[in-house]
Amino acid sequence: DLSIQLSPRPSPRASPPVVPSLARDRAEDLQAESRAMTRAAAATVYTPELLASRYGSQPFQVAMRAAEVLSKLGAFGLKLLLDQQRGESSSSAKRRARAVELRTVLTRLGPTFVKIGQGLSTRPDLCPTEYLEELSELQDSLPTFPDEEAFACVERELGFPLDSMYSAMSPSPIAAASLGQVYKARLKYSEQLVAVKVQRPGIEDAIGRDFYLLRGLGFLINKYVDIITTDAVALIDEFARRVFQELNYVQEGQNARRFKKLYADKQDILVPDIFWDYTSAKVLTMEWIEGVKLNQQAAIEGQGLKVLDLVNIGIQCSLRQLLEYGYFHADPHPGNILATPEGKLAFLDFGMMSETPEDARVAIIGHVVHMVNRDYEAMARDYYALDFLKPEVDVSPIVPALKNFFDDALDSTVSELNFKTIVDGLGAVLYQYPFNVPAYYALILRSLTVLEGLALYADPNFKVLAASYPYFAKRLLTDPNPYLRDALIELLFKDEKFRWNRLENLLVQGRQDREFVAKDALQPVLKLLLGPDGENLRVLVVKEAVRVTEAITFGTLIDSYNAAPEFLKPLISNGNPAGPFKISDVEREQMLELRDTVLRIWGLLRSSDTFDPSLLQPIVQVLQEREARVFGSRIAGGVSQRLAARLLQQLLRIPPAPVPGSS
Repeated sequence: DLSIQLSPRPSPRASPPVVPSLARDRAEDLQAESRAMTRAAAATVYTPELLASRYGSQPFQVAMRAAEVLSKLGAFGLKLLLDQQRGESSSSAKRRARAVELRTVLTRLGPTFVKIGQGLSTRPDLCPTEYLEELSELQDSLPTFPDEEAFACVERELGFPLDSMYSAMSPSPIAAASLGQVYKARLKYSEQLVAVKVQRPGIEDAIGRDFYLLRGLGFLINKYVDIITTDAVALIDEFARRVFQELNYVQEGQNARRFKKLYADKQDILVPDIFWDYTSAKVLTMEWIEGVKLNQQAAIEGQGLKVLDLVNIGIQCSLRQLLEYGYFHADPHPGNILATPEGKLAFLDFGMMSETPEDARVAIIGHVVHMVNRDYEAMARDYYALDFLKPEVDVSPIVPALKNFFDDALDSTVSELNFKTIVDGLGAVLYQYPFNVPAYYALILRSLTVLEGLALYADPNFKVLAASYPYFAKRLLTDPNPYLRDALIELLFKDEKFRWNRLENLLVQGRQDREFVAKDALQPVLKLLLGPDGENLRVLVVKEAVRVTEAITFGTLIDSYNAAPEFLKPLISNGNPAGPFKISDVEREQMLELRDTVLRIWGLLRSSDTFDPSLLQPIVQVLQEREARVFGSRIAGGVSQRLAARLLQQLLRIPPAPVPGSS
């Protein structure tokens, strides 16, 4: 509630610019953004030299903070050393207890260490699984700072009295984090509700001093701690650069605008707009979004929404972030994702963003393909392309570790795998070997793991990989990269044992996607199938057409035989107790299973809201082409040969051996 009504002051200064509407003219919007950038021109940009110049001349303050940090972290490190001497360091229960202690220590040390703990929660190359899980729960649960200081900061940064900009404001923050706190307010010129984010006083100085200390510690780690193979100083510099960018709220506003342009083109994604005339380096004013945090399942369902539908939206958006544009939200915890009453997914807090290099996007899909096909040598070599390993590192010792884990994990279909299981398994391998996991990879894994965790509360059987199939199918239809297209075909269809299960999962998940229309997808599929680059797919389709025709034909005959009267069965089977067909029990079971799966898929297509007779029109158009007639002849020839071979097998079958004692 906005219980504080701001009254005009006796002698107010000039009023802020009045903006006619949210959907402003583009030129005017750019001018407002330029003015905001001017206000933020003095915002600090992180460099190691900056830290040295600022804090190298403050020995007393630095020494006091160093004593506080070292006493708390030193006590924790001593406990780890004692655990190692007692032989308890390998105990999962002991590591879990120590991880809880570390989370408490980092919270007490303040904002810098809260941020560092959150960053470590995404680094499987640095932390064991127990630490990753505990640190991922680290929250910015810090005390608020006085409202008077926040309001004074807004006036100082924007240059106008508070009552000339906002007609009302919440009496206290509606959210507080390590770097700032948020108020709900109403713009005076339009009466529109907004969120006003105000930076914590003195936060830049406190964070800068901490990173100055940590860089010194990083040099010591690089020199004396052999167990940590990652360059600690480079890691600290990378993280400090991100945190200092987060301190510039104009940069955060620009991040939000870019994210909105790339991903809010979908009707299910909502990104708040930025009010540049009310934004500076330390104050951010953005559109107020009504919604419920994604981890509040009861509240979401109380609005008539389904958590799983929202999670599916989030998964599709995360995959687009990772594999299409490479620009993604780097802090995707549940508090930063809201479910709106209209069923949209709203993203908040764009202070920390990251990017995936284009080469890495292709390499990631190739890595998934190699995992599915159990090609562990290729999987290990992928770590060069992903920049996980330096070229001089030998990957041969890594192959057995990958094989030991994934041979067990992949016993079921890939779509049935728990994503967290895969992440934990990879994390165990990464932790044991000299990996340096790029931030983009660790952060997107965290994003998908968070979404899967939210879904599992609503449905313990939810599988994030199965929900990813609609996205992969769309990429298969549209991506011009031949390697990527072939990799996706391999991922979705080349596993003979599971390809129909994947197609069924694709249709089940696709029906939950509002943009999944079978008619629109069919013609591009056929064009790809009959095009110059479609030979690999044509080989698969011919093979599957033969298998499916055989399964349906023999399945129908087996059903007819089973439905026949008992007195006719010996005549039909010519006295063979196993039945009229010369196939093993295992082969019969596989045929019937395939036949039933295909019939279920056909049922899914027919029951789809988008199914109608015009669905066949693209087929008719494409089949008129010469390539289609040639392809059809290949299928007909393959089916004819297979059925002829089966018929010959039945005619030349060995008569059953006589039963002992019979006449």
